[in-house]
Amino acid sequence: MTQTLKAVALSGSTFLPSRSLVLAQSLLDGFGRHLHIDSQLIHLGDIARVSGAAQSRRELAPEAEAVLQAIESAALLIVVSPVYRGALPGQLKHLLDLVGQDALVDTPVLLAACGGSDRHALVIDHQLRPLFSFFQSVTLPIGVYATDADFSDYRICSPSLQARIDLAVARALPFFRAHQREPQAAQARIAA
Repeated sequence: MTQTLKAVALSGSTFLPSRSLVLAQSLLDGFGRHLHIDSQLIHLGDIARVSGAAQSRRELAPEAEAVLQAIESAALLIVVSPVYRGALPGQLKHLLDLVGQDALVDTPVLLAACGGSDRHALVIDHQLRPLFSFFQSVTLPIGVYATDADFSDYRICSPSLQARIDLAVARALPFFRAHQREPQAAQARIAA
């Protein structure tokens, strides 16, 4: 029996249409072609106004709390950040500041970002990876960076971006396949 993996993708953009949202959906679709997933796509713009003023989790609106609970309960978390002025946007960082400090321990996280040019590509390794290291998450080995030139009319048009998406998913699959087999192996050990 194959387990269903709860995959949550968070697009850190507050705008629509959004390249970050397109990339997040593409990454979810990539995992969905190989694994049985229950997927949820979160667009920060849907809750930015109701979460932005909260100074603590107790002050959150119910829809923002539901988003945090989805992030915290993910078996696979995909985080796609737009890059503004060389950094992740403050509203995305604010939302992640409200995530429980121990809620993402050992959670696999695929990191991705969208920026205007290649000069922002290091945001994945210089900002996102350290942030999820703080959470003690397992950041997956390959991040995906996209530029405006990889999209046409908010659709992926770049074969090299699609290849990076496919490679990031392929490199992550052994981790999930091993974990999906664990319950069966554990049941076999118990039965023996």
